[in-house]
Amino acid sequence: MFVAMNRFKVFKPEAEAFETVWRERDRHLNEVPGFVEFHLLKGPPDDETVLYASHTIWRSRGDFEAWTKSEAFRKAHASAGSNKPMYAGHPQFEGFEAVLVEKKEREAA
Repeated sequence: MFVAMNRFKVFKPEAEAFETVWRERDRHLNEVPGFVEFHLLKGPPDDETVLYASHTIWRSRGDFEAWTKSEAFRKAHASAGSNKPMYAGHPQFEGFEAVLVEKKEREAA
């Protein structure tokens, strides 16, 4: 399993618009082999910004890397540059290989 995250510092007055952009954008993730799950996470605010992280889970690092080179990736990020005034700096990418995974066992019905 591979987890890919981008951290965004969004100016407080733009937080609602940032969330709307993510809710309404077509991410094209379901078109790509190896995609498992997506989350947009909202973190703590500071005086000027709110921290967000986009969090995707992939079957493998190779599947994630294939996504970044795909037409689906280009389509999903086609208008990303138009949202720059929302951000305090550039998004920060972080990628993680799973070392240990634990899941809750299914409860009996």
